[in-house]
Amino acid sequence: MDLEKRHVKSIDWTIILILIGLCAFSYLGISGSASGLEMAQRQVIWYVFGFIILIGILLFDYRLFYNLSYVLYVFGLILLIGVFQTEARNNATSWYNLGPILFQPSEPMKLFTILAVARFMAKKAEDQDRFYYFYQLIPVAALVGVPLLLILLQPDLGTAMVYTGMLATMLIVGGIRMKHVLYLGGIIGSFFAGMTLLYEYKQDIFFKIIKPYQWDRIVFWMDPDLEPMGRGFQLKQALISIGSGQLFGKGINTPTQASFGWVPVGESDFIFTVIAERLGFVGAGVLMILFFTMIYRMIRIAMEAKDPFGSYVVAGVVGMLTFQIFENIGMTIQLMPITGIPLPFISYGGSSLITNFLIIGVVLNIGMRKDKLRFD
Repeated sequence: MDLEKRHVKSIDWTIILILIGLCAFSYLGISGSASGLEMAQRQVIWYVFGFIILIGILLFDYRLFYNLSYVLYVFGLILLIGVFQTEARNNATSWYNLGPILFQPSEPMKLFTILAVARFMAKKAEDQDRFYYFYQLIPVAALVGVPLLLILLQPDLGTAMVYTGMLATMLIVGGIRMKHVLYLGGIIGSFFAGMTLLYEYKQDIFFKIIKPYQWDRIVFWMDPDLEPMGRGFQLKQALISIGSGQLFGKGINTPTQASFGWVPVGESDFIFTVIAERLGFVGAGVLMILFFTMIYRMIRIAMEAKDPFGSYVVAGVVGMLTFQIFENIGMTIQLMPITGIPLPFISYGGSSLITNFLIIGVVLNIGMRKDKLRFD
């Protein structure tokens, strides 16, 4: 263990306070859903475990994660491969059934992937030509692409998309060249152009690549009124619930659409809807301010980190959290298509919450050890 008094003084206590605030929002959101108080109380227990894990992470120098990064990455891949032998739930093989809890290996794999990519990039940090040629991006893309592909095969498109956000921010911080960004943009644009042509002229091939339910999400995201009581039901009810919260909300003791089950999975995917209905625009705004402040504090930690490894790790975390927050909130207000991405620290789920606490623990660890050893 390597925890000194000077380290404790350097902990970003603002992030700790934000986590406590997010716990309150999580409790209010889950208790206001159809799942009710029992699940909200279980979430608080997960929060207690999360804070214990966070404290444990702070006891060790974060360079330990540098040494273990590749081992953890391989371990995570083994878990992702093994999950295909489990029983499918909701048409996806994404969970290990551990008796009283369900464990989703794609959650901790986010951290393992960030650590592995950060170590690889840190080794090349002193090389001014590390990304001079486009092919030099391939190893980094492969480190992210392998778990991303395994998650896509589960299938879990929403979680897989999070990995692209992690990769993008780490490459930006790593100094990717603008022309390579244009190359990647051209590849992505060509893919969508090709998919458009397939949809127009070869729909049989198109629907072998894009599953019908995935296409439905796009169609009914654009116009949920096509089937307001069918495939557009989730989004339609989310918009109605958020709008009904108005400025100050209906209150925490008033029955809402979410509490009567009109908002599906209100304790998880659509928990922002529940919060906006109960607390209104003001409450939802406060929640977003908490998220914004947390991201801002992390960016400062990344900028002040004492080595490239620390900066890259925090950059990956910022990309991961920013993407998840934007996508989850965006899908409830028709800004983004509906996916199964939880709202970090708010949605119910032990795997997601504990992983996020692990990740925040590593970030705080980097922040509190930003200064090189000195004599007091």
